[in-house]
Amino acid sequence: MTASTTHIWRLLKWGRILARHGALRGIERDPNTPAAVRRLTRIARFGARVPTVPRYADAFQAIGPAAIKLGQTLATRPDLVGEDAAHDLLRLQDQLSPVPYETIEAAMLASFGKPLETLFSRIEPVPVGAASIAQVHRAVTTDGRQVAVKVLRPGVEDDFARAIDTYSWAAAQLEALSPEAMRLRPRLTIETFKRWTLRELNFRREAASASELAEGMTAEPDFVIPAIDWARSTNKVMTIEWIDGIKLSDRPALVAAGYDLPGLANTLVRAFLRQAIADGFFHADMHQGNLFALPGNRIAAIDFGIMGRIDRRARVWLAEILYGLITGNYKRVAEIHFEAGYVPAHHDVAEFATALRAVGEPMRGLPVKDMSIGMMLDSLFSITRDFDMATQPHLLLLQKTMVMVEGVATSLNPDINLWEAAEPFVRDWIRGELGPEAMIADRLIADFQTLTRLPELVRRIEAHYPAPGGAPPTMPLREIEVIRIGGGWRYAAVAVIAALVGIAGTWFSVT
Repeated sequence: MTASTTHIWRLLKWGRILARHGALRGIERDPNTPAAVRRLTRIARFGARVPTVPRYADAFQAIGPAAIKLGQTLATRPDLVGEDAAHDLLRLQDQLSPVPYETIEAAMLASFGKPLETLFSRIEPVPVGAASIAQVHRAVTTDGRQVAVKVLRPGVEDDFARAIDTYSWAAAQLEALSPEAMRLRPRLTIETFKRWTLRELNFRREAASASELAEGMTAEPDFVIPAIDWARSTNKVMTIEWIDGIKLSDRPALVAAGYDLPGLANTLVRAFLRQAIADGFFHADMHQGNLFALPGNRIAAIDFGIMGRIDRRARVWLAEILYGLITGNYKRVAEIHFEAGYVPAHHDVAEFATALRAVGEPMRGLPVKDMSIGMMLDSLFSITRDFDMATQPHLLLLQKTMVMVEGVATSLNPDINLWEAAEPFVRDWIRGELGPEAMIADRLIADFQTLTRLPELVRRIEAHYPAPGGAPPTMPLREIEVIRIGGGWRYAAVAVIAALVGIAGTWFSVT
């Protein structure tokens, strides 16, 4: 078990890196930043040569792969971090320093266990992309096909393991500080992030995810999933069909090529809704670097390491919540939150509906560019506090992806109204899945299955859903020693450090 002093040292080092690159300047100058946090950022930059222009990408890259994941998500949200910061963070998508080809070649040889000449007639030594976990080389197979070969960066597994271990430690310290921190459940959030990461580091799992997503997206021919070359894929190497397209991050190139940008934005939103609501299996890393425009105004996606899955009941709730917000039926949205167990039963449904109305009404009918995302998030966080809503880690991946999709769609069409773009699909899905015929068929099937296995059903409900609602059972968490230091400045210093980096760890987990 890693010593507490090691975790503290890592956290202090990460904070110092951020400060040295000027990445904490925005937090320090923001009038909404708590005074204690503002003082801490000043301490972090004490004595450092802070650049005139913040180097956000360099800071996240210097910290490591987990921080890079955070930066990739922030690059899709210029409305939150500003145009300059978002543009700089785009370098994290695929412009990181590559690993020397000799190292990559050795890793491929070890993974395949056979000479590379038997699999590829040519592999370009200069990578076409270098990201936080892997880098990609263009190649030609022995049978003449153009492919992309994705190779896991040597040592990245150990880097992630160390970072996640420290995030877990910081989250445990944070939970011990206050009831508010306990409500946010940062430890469970970090454990959920850990599971996502382990999946992303296994390329056979990624290949299987791409194959499954391709089957589900046959109903959306304008959203393309490249084919997997299973014979040339292992746990640490994945070979996939080469995509010739223009990245959605390159808006000038898209305009010059004559693409229909509003059409691309609508295609992206519709594809995500089909994945999340209709199929319950969605690409959870849809930033601009992973999306390409193809001839015919189609979109191709790559990088299937992070995928989300939602069961049918959660999808029904999601669809009803979205449709309720679209149509202004806040009472139904409130009822769904109570039915799912997201809001404790001692609160009033009508009061919660009124709180939702206060957030939703000012945004209805507005294009994204006219919305105050910061004000909306502040209002939503106030609701969660006022109504004692615990964080739902099983929905964090969906929330993160929705933020990404919104950011990419807005970059293509700043005037897009996400409510209007989503409404036809959500309405039709609800009509098809929750209409009278579907409800009768579902009820007959469910009743028959319940009668044949009623005892088992009752036991499963008691074991997996001890409280009302749809939140799944929480996973077991390992014991982490919480630092106990006597009163005075020593405890205050450790508490502030743990709180700050615990929040940072939670941010990393949702990105």
